[in-house]
Amino acid sequence: MEGVASREGYGERVPERLFTFIQAELPFELGPPDGRWLVRSPLGEVEHVVVLVTLGARTRARRLRRARHVAPEPEPAAVPLTRATVIDAVPLSAARQAHAWLKEVDPDRATAGAFAVLNRMLFAHRIATADAYMRELSPTHALLIRAGFGEGERVADGRWVDARELSMRGTPRVRRRVAALRPDEHLAALLGAREEPLLCEELALRARLDIDQGRVRLAATELHHAYEAALAELGGERGGEHGTGLGPRLDELRAQLASVRAAARAAAPDNSGHRGGEVDARAVRHALERLEAALRARRAAGPPRGVT
Repeated sequence: MEGVASREGYGERVPERLFTFIQAELPFELGPPDGRWLVRSPLGEVEHVVVLVTLGARTRARRLRRARHVAPEPEPAAVPLTRATVIDAVPLSAARQAHAWLKEVDPDRATAGAFAVLNRMLFAHRIATADAYMRELSPTHALLIRAGFGEGERVADGRWVDARELSMRGTPRVRRRVAALRPDEHLAALLGAREEPLLCEELALRARLDIDQGRVRLAATELHHAYEAALAELGGERGGEHGTGLGPRLDELRAQLASVRAAARAAAPDNSGHRGGEVDARAVRHALERLEAALRARRAAGPPRGVT
């Protein structure tokens, strides 16, 4: 953690109830209107308060009655800044607890938890507005992220007792995994029509997003389709599964297929609209990891024989 920041104006008074928060500044509008939003548990208890504030210019596209001349190299348009604050609804009873929390906070874990709350909100907003293009967020989208604490109303108004800017570096393991995927080469091949995106690749990405955001039923349904597509696409590539060296990977996927189908059946509602049963989230996550491993192995091996 870096960059300690604090605000004055509290004198010597010791706050009675302090609330911790994670705050992100994002260079775009999120979609939901500014204000305070309560996020409840399935039992109806308030778990978090999300405060959205849009600062600066708004970027809603303007409808012009007629075309307007634009000079070469125009000035870049001003962009808005959204300040999203996720406040834990459970207060701390003493200032020393708050200071200890701030000193020991795990940047990756705390940020992941806050963005899960934001993404739950954005997912609900996409459903509520029927907007297929509403996007969810990664911490990498943020210009900066803060952790801090303060009194309830003051925190909601953006005034805290103490806060620190969090440093997000990512783990060496993740960086190595991204490098092994050779994303620049793959991007050039896709844009240059030398390769076509596999259906299973997109379905696996959708399943990954949903399982990470706790939407296990959606992930199970998408993973089932991803497995069916992967077995057909990877096994049918030029040279076949043995020619591409993916034979053992595909055998592993075939061994997982029964559990994937069972999870998809449990996720689907029956004819009366009732859900089929509990979905084994651990089984879904494990099967997804095996599919992702097979796709990484395919990428690491280079394009299939005959594809340049």
